[in-house]
Amino acid sequence: MWKWLHPYAKTERTYHLCQRLLPWFSLLGLVVILVATAWGLAFAPMDYQQSEAYRIIYVHVPSAVLSKSLYSAMAIAGFIGLVWQVKTSFMAMIALAPIGATVTFVSLITGAAWGKPMWGTWWEWDARLTSQLILLFLFFGVISLYKAFEDKQQAGKAAGVMAIVGVINLPIIHYSVEWWNTLHQGATIMKFDKPSMPAEMLWPLLLSILGWALVSGAIFLLRMQNEILQREHRRPWVVALANKSEKQ
Repeated sequence: MWKWLHPYAKTERTYHLCQRLLPWFSLLGLVVILVATAWGLAFAPMDYQQSEAYRIIYVHVPSAVLSKSLYSAMAIAGFIGLVWQVKTSFMAMIALAPIGATVTFVSLITGAAWGKPMWGTWWEWDARLTSQLILLFLFFGVISLYKAFEDKQQAGKAAGVMAIVGVINLPIIHYSVEWWNTLHQGATIMKFDKPSMPAEMLWPLLLSILGWALVSGAIFLLRMQNEILQREHRRPWVVALANKSEKQ
């Protein structure tokens, strides 16, 4: 196991790291998202085919990208917890799950809103949409399985196994538009040699993805702190922290 990860097996050290990072992620995320949203909605040029309707891309694409990234992070945390028995990894896994579920839900809702004027329907059971819906159910499954156990260490192990197994859905989501004939458009921002978008549309989109990632990171740090406090509320350092807060 990596030496740099050893100290963060201790919940107290992880808690204080989250506390230090939270203001930076929150402030930077808010600024970046505001700039990216204003740039994309007000200053990016109109698409010649989709007109103004394409601007939902500045919410839909970041949420879709983050949904897969958050699931990957959750599965990695579950893997570390299972292999090296690091309980903070299980805490990180369950702290990420509701964020990933929310982001995935946003991607589905915005995709439906975009699909209605483009395809003439709110929903189509094509490969990309269906596999993305399965991703939402996987997040729900991890959350439900974790809550089904009284022993949270056992809960983490069971949910970790499910999260790892669910990783098989990620390449299906990514390559679905290549493997099957779907309504969903192909890759846009992943073709770095020849992107499908002009730079004046692409840069606010990339900035929006960064903003969503930072805000998701801030929410994760806050949830991680709360998860540690709930699980470790009887530990002396948590009691001392509570007493210090009361005196202030």
